Amino acid sequence: MRDKSYALTYAYIYTILVAIILLTPLFIYTSYIKKIQDIKNEYELKNRAHLIVKLMQEHNSEKDYFEYPRFKTFKSGLYDSRLQEIFSLIQEPIKHFREGYHIDGSRAYYVMVLPEERYFGAKYIVVENQLSYYEVYEKALLILLSIVTCIFLLSILFLDRFAKPFKEVNKKLDEFIKDSIHEINTPLAIINVNVDLYGRKYGKNKYMQRIKASTKVLSNIYNDMEYLTKNNKLEIKREKIDIKKFLDERIEYFSEIALMKNISILSDMKNEVFINMDVKQLQRIVDNNISNAIKYSYEQNIIEVNTDINEEGEYLLSFRDYGIGIDNVERIFERYYRESRQVGGFGIGLNIVGAIIKKENIDVSVESELKKGTTFTYKFPKNLISIKN
Repeated sequence: MRDKSYALTYAYIYTILVAIILLTPLFIYTSYIKKIQDIKNEYELKNRAHLIVKLMQEHNSEKDYFEYPRFKTFKSGLYDSRLQEIFSLIQEPIKHFREGYHIDGSRAYYVMVLPEERYFGAKYIVVENQLSYYEVYEKALLILLSIVTCIFLLSILFLDRFAKPFKEVNKKLDEFIKDSIHEINTPLAIINVNVDLYGRKYGKNKYMQRIKASTKVLSNIYNDMEYLTKNNKLEIKREKIDIKKFLDERIEYFSEIALMKNISILSDMKNEVFINMDVKQLQRIVDNNISNAIKYSYEQNIIEVNTDINEEGEYLLSFRDYGIGIDNVERIFERYYRESRQVGGFGIGLNIVGAIIKKENIDVSVESELKKGTTFTYKFPKNLISIKN
């Protein structure tokens, strides 16, 4: 589904670019066709003027009347040397009496100079008709739409065929990742259990603590990868989560990892609040923020996890570290983007967080200063929270 959306997106972009490129030659073509139509129209008006003159020449002056010729799509009139109307079927005033072809808005007219006093005292004969470029524009639009449609369809076909080998590779890669994740989970669980059993039997030591912390780092990566691969199939189960209790549990979980860098995680829970969310989604938000705070903090430092409720009744959850800071804040939620190559990771944690907060309408603000630290503040909407009585 995502591959199709990418193909459509690029097909749209390519088609729009081609359409823009085609506008210049199409404009030239349209102008050229309009000029041809003007020449044809001038020729027809001139012919009608000559026809009227011919009929006046053939008129027998002994007759009491002259039947002035009328046309279905043309109007004409006779005017004297003072530009006064002698006889005219033209309703609107004539602006120019210079001999030749003239265009005035949506009408065109041709002025012919007559020998003075020869034809009923007329000096000018004017023939007029309505000028419309509708057919020209319609034809140009039809050409543009035909070309654009063909290019769009060919683009989709080409991109789909071009992307087919990559789809196969991605499919195999996804299958490999899913299988790998499944295989990783079992030994991780065994290591954790045995480390706990060893600690109970022989007591804790720094080597076992390092092993335990490392397995927790791997577990967090595993949880991210599992969430990423199952994202479209996850069943969202909303429940009331005691945020203070939940945060305390997650802080305790990461305390062993933080201890490896002599980092303390401090918390300030100002309000007792329930959050109505899926626990796995909330865990991804909290775990990735604490994990990143540890990862990018300097040794022998602190991390602060704070909560508050603002004047609008929105719940604020913030994570603050005093580490290396972020240079490109606007890119941190992009998938596979890593601020520093010297620090481990895949660049998927905050991308998962970004997708979750977008679905839940949770706002985020990021304040960062290089070599001084970063603060992530999440603003939960009122519909997701309830305050304990």
